[in-house]
Amino acid sequence: MSNQRIAFAALLFGGALSCASSAGTPATQGAPVHDVVIRGGTIYDGSGAAGRVGDIAIDGDSIVAIGSPGSVRGRTEIDARGLAVAPGFINMLSWANESLLHDGRSQGDVRQGVTLEVMGEGWSMGPINGSMRKQLIDDQSDIRYDVPWTTLGQYLEHLVSRGVSTNVASFVGATTLRVHEIGYADRPPSADELSRMQALVRAAMEQGALGIGSSLIYAPAFYAKTDELIALNRAAAPYGGMYISHMRSEGARLLEAIDELITIAREASVPAEIYHLKAAGQSNWSKLAPAIAKVEAARASGVRISADMYTYIAGATGLDAAMPPWVQEGGYKEWAKRLADPAIRERVAREMRTPTDKWENFFVGAGSPDKIILISFRNDSLKPLTGKTLAEVARMRGKSAEETAMDLVIEDGSRVGAVYFLMSEDNVRRQVRLPWVSFGSDEGSYAPEGDFLKSSAHPRAYGNFARLLGRYVRDEKLIPLEEAIRRLTSLPAENMKLRKRGKLASGYFADVVVFDPRTIADHATFAAPHAYATGVTHVFVNGTQVLRNGEHTGAKPGRVVRGPGWTGWRSAP
Repeated sequence: MSNQRIAFAALLFGGALSCASSAGTPATQGAPVHDVVIRGGTIYDGSGAAGRVGDIAIDGDSIVAIGSPGSVRGRTEIDARGLAVAPGFINMLSWANESLLHDGRSQGDVRQGVTLEVMGEGWSMGPINGSMRKQLIDDQSDIRYDVPWTTLGQYLEHLVSRGVSTNVASFVGATTLRVHEIGYADRPPSADELSRMQALVRAAMEQGALGIGSSLIYAPAFYAKTDELIALNRAAAPYGGMYISHMRSEGARLLEAIDELITIAREASVPAEIYHLKAAGQSNWSKLAPAIAKVEAARASGVRISADMYTYIAGATGLDAAMPPWVQEGGYKEWAKRLADPAIRERVAREMRTPTDKWENFFVGAGSPDKIILISFRNDSLKPLTGKTLAEVARMRGKSAEETAMDLVIEDGSRVGAVYFLMSEDNVRRQVRLPWVSFGSDEGSYAPEGDFLKSSAHPRAYGNFARLLGRYVRDEKLIPLEEAIRRLTSLPAENMKLRKRGKLASGYFADVVVFDPRTIADHATFAAPHAYATGVTHVFVNGTQVLRNGEHTGAKPGRVVRGPGWTGWRSAP
């Protein structure tokens, strides 16, 4: 039967699925028997090439053959007729660093086809010193965990030793480096402090960090100047590291922030990526076009600039993003103490409601406290407010939204998690079309059960990747399926210089997702975010099946994925 007739028959019968042993067809009698064969699916290899019907053979943790239908046989065979077969998806911005310690199954992401969680947006789980370890323990809320590590490499190994279903990787956080040596002070590092920060960078890169990650709208990262960031990236450059940044502004000074990112990339001789590309705040929506032009001009000049995004018009962070950085100097305790001072409260409230280009003001950017949803609290007495808008809570308390935000930060003992509606749908669509943009959830990986239900979440935690493939690819046809898969797989893998990840090719690790492009869909909403996506049928991580017929197998074969500077490459086969 021709490939075309096989493909037609698969579509006609909807790709009946099985995981049965097979003796093979007459054409494969006498051929080697592989551990797993994924048979008859439409293979999208991650390169951006059109799909082709065929079989994939897996032995151990690797892909060993890709052939025409019926060309290989396996002890276990997956009938993928009528389904898409792709490399496992890469979550370029994951905050699963704590959720994986609680539940290593990574259910929310695995059920969307994610096989690699990339962490480290400004804050990373190492390196930490004694006071940072204490703070990490003291700041825990619904999810509690031990902290037996001090370095980033030790944290990643700790995750894997506990068992995780996805692979894990991380940038080293510029904020973490700054706190390690300077604390929360608003000042530049001394020469000795900067030298020690650079030494920490080199150590992290040798442990497998992917480069430097920053988040410059938040205190104390806000206090870092451009020259400090260049110096840190110069330490990472000899190891092949990249710079990835939640830039200093995504709103009023978006274009200037892109200039800073490009300057850092040029001066440090590193590639750079923009975290969650956006033009935040309605008054800034028109800046997306010149922002894109700046990136493309830099790319044309030879500077490697890329970006990632999430597929929603709202972001999620804390109420700290609604208050000026000066009031947060010294860390949470000093911030809360200042917020108890009536004179300071009056000044903070005034600055919260005043448009500015001096700091990133999400309170103004959202346009109204009705567009700010409170999603997570530490204090059990405040948890009934979860899911309400800041405006609703302000009305309940008979106070202004600014006063209410300050009160909540004090009462909760935390920055309070919040969703801000900031972006336009037209801009989201425009970004989806950009060939140099990959995708990240900017969330943890949860399950709709147990402790995860004690707080709300942004729906991107459960739907970011399925939403891309369902809404924007299938329904709106913004980009072809093969291009979307490239940008979920080989594009981020190549940007981070990952070895044998991001493609379906012989010799590559067998990170594979099988899904139905006709049915894949997200179901999480802002009102009810804890809802799995559907349409992903099978997922393999390092050759082990972690999702079978849409259900988690319980397997945890995830590994640490390391950057090019890892010293272990010298002895690795």
